[in-house]
Amino acid sequence: MESHPGTQWKHTVQKRWKSSVVTEVAAPSRAAVASVPNSAAERVMGRWLLVCSGMVAGAVILGGVTRLTESGLSMVDWHLVKEMKPPRTREEWEAEFHKYQQFPEFKILNHNMTLNEFKFIWYMEYSHRMWGRAVGLAYILPAIYFWRKGWFNRGMKGRVLGLCGFVCFQGLLGWYMVKSGLEEKQDSYDVPRVSQYRLAAHLGSALLLYCASLWTGLSLLLPKQKMIETTQLLKLRKFTHWTTGLVFLTALSGAFVAGLDAGLVYNSFPKMAERWIPDDLLAFSPTLRNVFENPTTVQFDHRILGISSVTAITGLYYYSRQIPLPRRARLAVNSLIAVAYLQVTLGISTLLLYVPTPLAATHQSGSLALLSMAIWLMNELRRLPK
Repeated sequence: MESHPGTQWKHTVQKRWKSSVVTEVAAPSRAAVASVPNSAAERVMGRWLLVCSGMVAGAVILGGVTRLTESGLSMVDWHLVKEMKPPRTREEWEAEFHKYQQFPEFKILNHNMTLNEFKFIWYMEYSHRMWGRAVGLAYILPAIYFWRKGWFNRGMKGRVLGLCGFVCFQGLLGWYMVKSGLEEKQDSYDVPRVSQYRLAAHLGSALLLYCASLWTGLSLLLPKQKMIETTQLLKLRKFTHWTTGLVFLTALSGAFVAGLDAGLVYNSFPKMAERWIPDDLLAFSPTLRNVFENPTTVQFDHRILGISSVTAITGLYYYSRQIPLPRRARLAVNSLIAVAYLQVTLGISTLLLYVPTPLAATHQSGSLALLSMAIWLMNELRRLPK
């Protein structure tokens, strides 16, 4: 049966009208759906980077405990995959112990060590290395997944590549550090230890990785708060940046204290053996060597940096009281000064009690907590993007 031309035209108009209505109704819905993955992806990536920064903090703390228990030189080889399987039989353990016996730490310091005592220090270093590998996987595997999902913009791609490359570099730097403690030193009967320069480089790179991950994670998770760009706010922002740099430098100087066991040379405070300036402060020649190689000077410098940091944070706190800050920023300032005074108390206690391992490890952890508070405050005060 042939349809009438007028009827066909009517059906066509109705069909097109319905199609346009459906398109108009669906358009906002599609826009909403398209915008959801962006904010959701930022939250997921922010949490991922905070977890990564937490794992880096764990590696730093575990590394500090490994050094305090003098376990860092127990594994004398470095293999990316092979060493992931620990010894199981007594023969395998004895073979591992025999390798350790060929190096200076056993010959000079631990020549009476038993196999069971060796197992303890070996497992300490093994835990540190395995944790380091877990950190690498925590960065690299999710980064590959997010990249394939298309969640990274151009800026994030550069940051993520930098973070993943840096975490690999950190592992190589760790082995380079350990090697310095395995080398034979002719006519030396001093306690074998890693180079304080390499230890500082290893710690410093870990701190940089931690700060970059924490900053990026917070930036993705915490919305930027609008603040009036007054002269006082600009000064507070600069003050915070300089203070954070001072806190970082103080933490880095702790690597030289640890590397030289400088915490054991003068165990009094505020004076050093009844003197404000000890006699052997500049005992080495040339003079610059004292800053990095003289235990007395290294401890003196760490004291000065620590006191300067807590003084700067106190000044920052009182200056910030003059400025109306958002609630989160005010909380960050209060947290910073609270952790600063806790950290200086831990530092003095560690010194006076001759560096007990639990207290020293807590003090090292406190430096990370203090740096975290400073990074958080910097993030809260960051400028709005133009």
